[in-house]
Amino acid sequence: MKKLLLFSVLVIGFTSASVAQEISKNALGLRLGDGNGFGAEISYQRAISSSNRLEFDLGWRDEDHFDAFKLTGLYQWVFPIEGGFNWYAGAGGGFGSYDGDRAWFDEHHHDHSGTFLFLAGDVGIEYNFNIPLLLSLDFRPELGFNDFDDDLGFDIGLGIRYQF
Repeated sequence: MKKLLLFSVLVIGFTSASVAQEISKNALGLRLGDGNGFGAEISYQRAISSSNRLEFDLGWRDEDHFDAFKLTGLYQWVFPIEGGFNWYAGAGGGFGSYDGDRAWFDEHHHDHSGTFLFLAGDVGIEYNFNIPLLLSLDFRPELGFNDFDDDLGFDIGLGIRYQF
């Protein structure tokens, strides 16, 4: 009986704490990482409830042997910790396009240009400042589905966003 009471108090406390701090309606900025050759992404977050949001990232890469872009979409669950800190987890996917040096791609891939699809997960921590600034650090595994991006890649990214 005591365990049931303690469990009930914890569930009610967690539920009320998870809606106590609302996330920003909109956030726009940059996410800097290094997953599968993509270094910088323009990042937009849109809240859809007090603890859920959508994130869209447009990344590009100008490499010696190829040029590419990718668009990522994620659904995220946000959980407050304390003192302006939140942690979040999410899932989604995206697509991209690449165009490369034919000789280099003949050695490493079948096609020198094309499109690709991928699935992505996301887990991270963020800090909301008293000013409209949001800093985040996240880990995003991505699973690709073609010759250009056909394996499991790991991306660690640092985000800085303006909230409005």
